[in-house]
Amino acid sequence: MASNPLARARYLLAAHTPRQLPPDGGFEVAFAGRSNAGKSSALNALCQQNALARVSKTPGRTQQLVYFEIVPTASMPLEGRYLVDLPGYGYAKVPQELQAHWQGFLDSYFGSRIALRGLVVVMDIRHPLKDYDRQMLGYAAERGLPAHVLLTKADKLSRGAAMNTLQAVGRELASAFGDSVSVQTFSAPSKQGVDEARAVVANWLDMRER
Repeated sequence: MASNPLARARYLLAAHTPRQLPPDGGFEVAFAGRSNAGKSSALNALCQQNALARVSKTPGRTQQLVYFEIVPTASMPLEGRYLVDLPGYGYAKVPQELQAHWQGFLDSYFGSRIALRGLVVVMDIRHPLKDYDRQMLGYAAERGLPAHVLLTKADKLSRGAAMNTLQAVGRELASAFGDSVSVQTFSAPSKQGVDEARAVVANWLDMRER
Protein backbone atom coordinates (compact mmCIF):
# COMPACT_ATOMS: atom_id res chain seq x y z
CA MET A 1 0.00 0.00 0.00
CA ALA A 2 1.27 3.44 -0.89
CA SER A 3 -0.41 4.87 2.20
CA ASN A 4 -1.36 3.28 5.49
CA PRO A 5 -4.94 4.03 6.59
CA LEU A 6 -4.25 2.33 9.93
CA ALA A 7 -1.72 5.04 10.74
CA ARG A 8 -4.69 7.30 11.52
CA ALA A 9 -5.82 5.07 14.40
CA ARG A 10 -6.34 6.77 17.74
CA TYR A 11 -7.61 5.63 21.14
CA LEU A 12 -11.38 5.93 21.46
CA LEU A 13 -12.59 4.09 24.57
CA ALA A 14 -12.21 1.05 26.81
CA ALA A 15 -15.27 -1.09 27.54
CA HIS A 16 -15.69 -3.37 30.54
CA THR A 17 -19.35 -4.17 29.81
CA PRO A 18 -21.42 -4.47 26.59
CA ARG A 19 -23.23 -1.22 27.43
CA GLN A 20 -19.96 0.69 27.06
CA LEU A 21 -19.36 -0.45 23.47
CA PRO A 22 -19.80 2.11 20.68
CA PRO A 23 -22.88 1.87 18.44
CA ASP A 24 -22.92 -1.38 16.47
CA GLY A 25 -22.26 -0.07 12.98
CA GLY A 26 -19.40 0.22 10.57
CA PHE A 27 -16.51 -2.24 10.47
CA GLU A 28 -14.39 -3.69 13.29
CA VAL A 29 -11.38 -6.00 13.36
CA ALA A 30 -10.57 -7.60 16.71
CA PHE A 31 -7.09 -8.57 17.91
CA ALA A 32 -6.56 -11.40 20.39
CA GLY A 33 -3.43 -12.89 21.87
CA ARG A 34 -2.08 -14.53 24.98
CA SER A 35 0.08 -12.58 27.38
CA ASN A 36 3.54 -11.90 25.97
CA ALA A 37 2.54 -12.99 22.45
CA GLY A 38 3.35 -9.53 21.13
CA LYS A 39 -0.16 -8.24 20.43
CA SER A 40 0.51 -4.64 21.43
CA SER A 41 3.73 -4.55 19.43
CA ALA A 42 1.89 -5.97 16.40
CA LEU A 43 -0.84 -3.33 16.65
CA ASN A 44 1.74 -0.57 16.95
CA ALA A 45 3.65 -1.90 13.93
CA LEU A 46 0.52 -2.17 11.78
CA CYS A 47 -0.44 1.40 12.69
CA GLN A 48 3.10 2.78 12.45
CA GLN A 49 2.81 4.21 15.95
CA ASN A 50 5.11 3.54 18.86
CA ALA A 51 2.63 3.80 21.71
CA LEU A 52 -0.89 3.35 20.35
CA ALA A 53 -1.32 0.04 22.18
CA ARG A 54 0.41 -0.12 25.53
CA VAL A 55 3.39 -2.46 25.55
CA SER A 56 3.92 -3.77 29.06
CA LYS A 57 6.54 -5.97 30.66
CA THR A 58 3.73 -7.15 32.94
CA PRO A 59 1.54 -9.63 31.02
CA GLY A 60 -2.20 -9.22 31.02
CA ARG A 61 -2.54 -5.46 31.34
CA THR A 62 -5.37 -5.28 28.79
CA GLN A 63 -8.44 -5.97 30.94
CA GLN A 64 -11.05 -4.28 28.79
CA LEU A 65 -12.07 -4.17 25.14
CA VAL A 66 -10.00 -1.24 23.91
CA TYR A 67 -11.28 0.53 20.82
CA PHE A 68 -9.09 2.45 18.39
CA GLU A 69 -10.89 4.57 15.82
CA ILE A 70 -9.43 5.17 12.37
CA VAL A 71 -9.91 8.85 11.66
CA PRO A 72 -11.53 9.61 8.28
CA THR A 73 -9.80 11.92 5.81
CA ALA A 74 -10.89 13.83 2.73
CA SER A 75 -9.29 11.19 0.51
CA MET A 76 -10.80 8.30 2.50
CA PRO A 77 -13.92 9.63 4.24
CA LEU A 78 -14.94 6.29 5.74
CA GLU A 79 -16.42 6.51 9.21
CA GLY A 80 -16.97 3.79 11.80
CA ARG A 81 -13.72 1.89 11.24
CA TYR A 82 -12.27 0.38 14.43
CA LEU A 83 -9.49 -1.87 15.70
CA VAL A 84 -10.47 -3.68 18.90
CA ASP A 85 -7.84 -4.92 21.37
CA LEU A 86 -9.27 -7.87 23.31
CA PRO A 87 -8.15 -8.87 26.84
CA GLY A 88 -4.70 -10.38 26.52
CA TYR A 89 -4.41 -12.91 29.31
CA GLY A 90 -5.26 -16.57 29.73
CA TYR A 91 -8.35 -17.00 31.86
CA ALA A 92 -6.53 -19.22 34.33
CA LYS A 93 -4.42 -16.27 35.53
CA VAL A 94 -7.31 -14.08 36.70
CA PRO A 95 -9.89 -14.44 39.49
CA GLN A 96 -12.80 -16.77 38.80
CA GLU A 97 -15.37 -13.96 38.82
CA LEU A 98 -13.40 -12.06 36.20
CA GLN A 99 -13.08 -15.25 34.15
CA ALA A 100 -16.85 -15.61 34.19
CA HIS A 101 -17.34 -11.95 33.33
CA TRP A 102 -15.03 -12.07 30.33
CA GLN A 103 -16.45 -15.39 29.17
CA GLY A 104 -19.91 -13.86 29.08
CA PHE A 105 -18.73 -10.58 27.55
CA LEU A 106 -16.79 -12.28 24.75
CA ASP A 107 -19.62 -14.75 24.11
CA SER A 108 -21.93 -11.78 23.63
CA TYR A 109 -19.42 -9.77 21.59
CA PHE A 110 -18.58 -12.54 19.15
CA GLY A 111 -22.12 -13.83 18.99
CA SER A 112 -23.95 -10.61 18.29
CA ARG A 113 -21.60 -7.82 17.19
CA ILE A 114 -22.69 -7.04 13.63
CA ALA A 115 -19.78 -4.68 12.97
CA LEU A 116 -17.17 -7.39 13.61
CA ARG A 117 -15.65 -8.39 10.27
CA GLY A 118 -12.58 -10.43 11.20
CA LEU A 119 -10.28 -11.63 13.96
CA VAL A 120 -6.49 -11.44 14.14
CA VAL A 121 -4.98 -13.95 16.57
CA VAL A 122 -1.42 -13.17 17.64
CA MET A 123 0.72 -16.15 18.69
CA ASP A 124 4.37 -16.40 19.65
CA ILE A 125 5.85 -18.53 16.86
CA ARG A 126 7.74 -20.52 19.50
CA HIS A 127 4.53 -21.39 21.39
CA PRO A 128 1.60 -21.46 18.91
CA LEU A 129 -1.93 -22.81 19.22
CA LYS A 130 -2.39 -22.77 22.98
CA ASP A 131 -5.85 -23.22 24.51
CA TYR A 132 -6.59 -19.49 24.48
CA ASP A 133 -5.68 -19.27 20.78
CA ARG A 134 -7.95 -22.17 19.91
CA GLN A 135 -10.77 -20.64 21.95
CA MET A 136 -10.52 -17.35 20.06
CA LEU A 137 -10.41 -19.13 16.69
CA GLY A 138 -13.41 -21.15 17.81
CA TYR A 139 -15.35 -17.94 18.45
CA ALA A 140 -14.63 -16.79 14.90
CA ALA A 141 -15.54 -20.16 13.42
CA GLU A 142 -18.86 -20.30 15.28
CA ARG A 143 -19.74 -16.88 13.91
CA GLY A 144 -18.50 -17.67 10.40
CA LEU A 145 -15.89 -14.90 10.57
CA PRO A 146 -12.53 -15.04 8.81
CA ALA A 147 -9.46 -15.17 11.05
CA HIS A 148 -5.81 -14.43 10.40
CA VAL A 149 -2.98 -15.75 12.56
CA LEU A 150 0.21 -13.78 13.11
CA LEU A 151 3.11 -15.96 14.21
CA THR A 152 5.01 -13.20 15.96
CA LYS A 153 8.63 -12.97 17.05
CA ALA A 154 9.69 -14.77 13.87
CA ASP A 155 13.02 -12.97 14.14
CA LYS A 156 13.77 -15.19 17.16
CA LEU A 157 14.00 -18.28 14.90
CA SER A 158 16.09 -19.13 11.87
CA ARG A 159 14.30 -18.77 8.55
CA GLY A 160 14.14 -22.54 8.17
CA ALA A 161 12.70 -23.10 11.64
CA ALA A 162 10.16 -20.31 11.13
CA MET A 163 9.01 -21.81 7.82
CA ASN A 164 8.68 -25.26 9.39
CA THR A 165 6.47 -23.85 12.14
CA LEU A 166 4.43 -21.87 9.62
CA GLN A 167 3.77 -25.01 7.58
CA ALA A 168 2.90 -27.11 10.63
CA VAL A 169 0.51 -24.49 12.02
CA GLY A 170 -1.01 -24.00 8.58
CA ARG A 171 -1.75 -27.71 8.27
CA GLU A 172 -3.37 -27.85 11.69
CA LEU A 173 -5.48 -24.76 11.04
CA ALA A 174 -6.62 -26.10 7.67
CA SER A 175 -7.61 -29.39 9.29
CA ALA A 176 -9.57 -27.67 12.06
CA PHE A 177 -11.05 -24.66 10.26
CA GLY A 178 -10.73 -25.19 6.51
CA ASP A 179 -9.85 -22.09 4.53
CA SER A 180 -11.47 -19.63 6.95
CA VAL A 181 -8.18 -19.09 8.82
CA SER A 182 -5.01 -17.80 7.17
CA VAL A 183 -1.56 -17.65 8.77
CA GLN A 184 1.73 -15.84 8.28
CA THR A 185 5.03 -15.16 10.03
CA PHE A 186 5.44 -11.74 11.62
CA SER A 187 8.03 -9.67 13.46
CA ALA A 188 7.34 -6.18 14.76
CA PRO A 189 11.03 -5.26 15.28
CA SER A 190 12.15 -6.38 11.81
CA LYS A 191 8.85 -5.43 10.11
CA GLN A 192 8.65 -8.92 8.62
CA GLY A 193 5.11 -9.57 7.39
CA VAL A 194 3.79 -6.15 8.44
CA ASP A 195 2.62 -5.14 4.96
CA GLU A 196 0.92 -8.49 4.43
CA ALA A 197 -0.94 -8.33 7.74
CA ARG A 198 -1.90 -4.70 7.19
CA ALA A 199 -3.42 -5.59 3.81
CA VAL A 200 -5.60 -8.28 5.43
CA VAL A 201 -6.90 -5.88 8.07
CA ALA A 202 -7.50 -3.05 5.58
CA ASN A 203 -9.42 -5.46 3.34
CA TRP A 204 -11.71 -6.49 6.21
CA LEU A 205 -12.26 -2.81 7.06
CA ASP A 206 -13.01 -2.10 3.40
CA MET A 207 -10.19 0.45 3.37
CA ARG A 208 -8.24 -0.85 0.39
CA GLU A 209 -6.86 1.57 -2.13
CA ARG A 210 -9.33 2.10 -4.93
